[in-house]
Amino acid sequence: MPICERDPWRDQYFENIPCPEDVLIPTDDTDAWSWYPAYNWIYDKLKIAASQGFACGPHGTTPPSYPIFSKPIVNLKGMGTGSCTIRSAQEMESRYTPGHFWLPLLKGTHISSDCALENGEIKWTRHATGISIGDGMFAHWILEAEPNPPLETYLTHWVHANMAGYTGMMNFETIGGKIIEVHLRFADQWCDLNGPGWIEAVIRLYAKGVWQLQNEHRHTGYSLPLFAHPQHGFRHPPPKQQALIRAMPHVSSLQITFHESKKLDEHPMPPGGFRLGLVNAWNLEAGRAAVDQLAKCFPDANLIRP
Repeated sequence: MPICERDPWRDQYFENIPCPEDVLIPTDDTDAWSWYPAYNWIYDKLKIAASQGFACGPHGTTPPSYPIFSKPIVNLKGMGTGSCTIRSAQEMESRYTPGHFWLPLLKGTHISSDCALENGEIKWTRHATGISIGDGMFAHWILEAEPNPPLETYLTHWVHANMAGYTGMMNFETIGGKIIEVHLRFADQWCDLNGPGWIEAVIRLYAKGVWQLQNEHRHTGYSLPLFAHPQHGFRHPPPKQQALIRAMPHVSSLQITFHESKKLDEHPMPPGGFRLGLVNAWNLEAGRAAVDQLAKCFPDANLIRP
């Protein structure tokens, strides 16, 4: 197993791929924090905001205007847990939360960008655009085949200023072209949609310090989640039903994204709902059809459908 994966539903992407035993490739922020102490400051979201010149500060300091956005300064297992919009000084006082900070309420497209870096230089980038349904949830993500030159220029300038000497993968989350979060890893939710040879290129980057992805052919892909209102008793669909969904046309993979043996609050989830599964597909309508079949596997769930 070349990738250090904490979520067993994503082992499917990395099984049976050769990798040197001494190469450690993080997909989880807690691992990345420990393995890259010289760069783990990037998990301080207040520092990320300040590095871009935003007006920002910890709770207890006074924003110059409202509305603002509030979130934890550091949250390695959160998916937006505790974040909210604050629209007045009175609301700011009532929502005071130790360990949280405020920054401008950004508007625009939410994009997740994976980047491969060699010695502080970006060598490869791929963007996924999120279609939001609110409360931290997304109807789907579009893994774009085309580049995004303005965003790539912005990320390149930020990397040059802040990541000298770093070699490895990074993930940036941006809204309206501004960085809201940075991770010392790639997004493992849709890594299969990056195409043949991509995982091997990641291994080579960590093992040899060079990025080489030969004969890359990009195709637009889609990652579609299924959310439900939290309730006890969620069970994984039978393997036969999962296999039928995976075999549907244009479906790349299926993930059942929860542990049956864990309590609901032990799963890091967005504020709005509990994610039951994910379908990655090469066609949006095919992905929706697969999610419809997945939904039938949870007949007693109070589902959240876009």
